[in-house]
Amino acid sequence: MRQNNFISCKRLGLLCTVLGLSGCISIPTSPTPRFYALAASSDLSVSKSINLPSDVIIGVGPVTIPEYLDRPQIVTMTPSKMLQFAQFDRWGESLNLGLARIIREDLAGNLGKAKLTLYPWNPSMEVKYQVLVEIVQFDSQIDGNMTFEVQWTIVDLQKSKVLMIKKSVFRQAINPQNYSGLVQTISKACALLSAQIAQFFCNLGVIASPKGEAISQKIAS
Repeated sequence: MRQNNFISCKRLGLLCTVLGLSGCISIPTSPTPRFYALAASSDLSVSKSINLPSDVIIGVGPVTIPEYLDRPQIVTMTPSKMLQFAQFDRWGESLNLGLARIIREDLAGNLGKAKLTLYPWNPSMEVKYQVLVEIVQFDSQIDGNMTFEVQWTIVDLQKSKVLMIKKSVFRQAINPQNYSGLVQTISKACALLSAQIAQFFCNLGVIASPKGEAISQKIAS
């Protein structure tokens, strides 16, 4: 009896092998996931309105995002305000870390020789200004527009003083109308945000005297 069962199993295995080789049995394969990364703008003009002293360091972050965005999948929204999670179009890094990274890079492009670091920084670094960023709203439709609402805060850490709290809203058409276009649109919005933050530091009026001593002017209203 056992020998008969063994022969039957052997014949079944041989049949499956033959069918597989002949293409009669096909194994479905899932699409290969695509991974995306935000990119800093390459079209930034270095500001000549600011010349931070060499000992002034600007810290960027943390950047906080809504919980529904804190996932590998790229999240979009339908016209009826339902969330869509792209199973095969994903972020190559945590979205909040990616946003912090390119905001820092864009700020570096706007502020020239300013020293910038990302949160969390080494405790031994004497960071003077901290840029806090909260993504309040981030809605996008692949075949439509993206709304990017951000509240950002500038803090003088050495004086424990909030210097600026501002909300910026960016609405842009997604072009091209695919996930790659969405990533490009987000990157452009971050470049515009960084330009506004850089303008604050320009208005702060930190200049260098001939003797190399820092002179702080009144913050422009």
